[in-house]
Amino acid sequence: MIPAGVTVSVDGREVSVKGPKGELALTVASPIEVSVEEGQVLVTRPDDERASRSLHGLTRTLINNDIIGVTEGYTKGLEVVGTGYRVQQKGSSVEFALGFSHPVLIDPPAGITLTVEGNNKLTISGISKQAVGEAAANIRKIRKPEPYKGKGVRYAGEVVRRKAGKSGK
Repeated sequence: MIPAGVTVSVDGREVSVKGPKGELALTVASPIEVSVEEGQVLVTRPDDERASRSLHGLTRTLINNDIIGVTEGYTKGLEVVGTGYRVQQKGSSVEFALGFSHPVLIDPPAGITLTVEGNNKLTISGISKQAVGEAAANIRKIRKPEPYKGKGVRYAGEVVRRKAGKSGK
C-alpha cells in the first residue's frame, strides 16, 4: 500500500517516489516489471528462474525502503568510545578527535545530516537507507573499535568482542 502523501510514478525502468521528506529514484533491473494499481505498487516477474526470483524480492524491498525513506526517513547512531576521543559539530560538518596527530573533519554527503549529541554521540539521518548506511560505515572506518580496550567509533548498540591481553608468566 502507498501511504497518503506519497506518489509513485513508473516511467519504463525508472521508478520515482515523492513524499513529504523528498524524492528518490530507482532503476529496476531488466526482467522485472513495476506498475502502480489501486494505491499499490505491483512488482511482477516473467518466470520462476532463480535470477528473476531474487531480483523480484530485491526490487520490492528497494521500492519499500524508498517509500519509508520519503515518509519517515532513516537514522543511524554512532558512538565514540575512548579516553580523549570526542566528536563536535562544526557548522554542517563534524570534527573528530580520535587519537591521531590531527583532527578529522567529515563533510556530510548530499542528502545526509550529521547531528552531535554530547561529545561522544553522532546521529546520521537522511531519506536514502543506502546513503545513511554508507555514510555511517565510512565514518566508522576512520577508527574501528579495537578488541582489547574497545576504543574507536562504533554503531549505537554494537557489541564489540573483547580479547584478553598479554598474560604474564
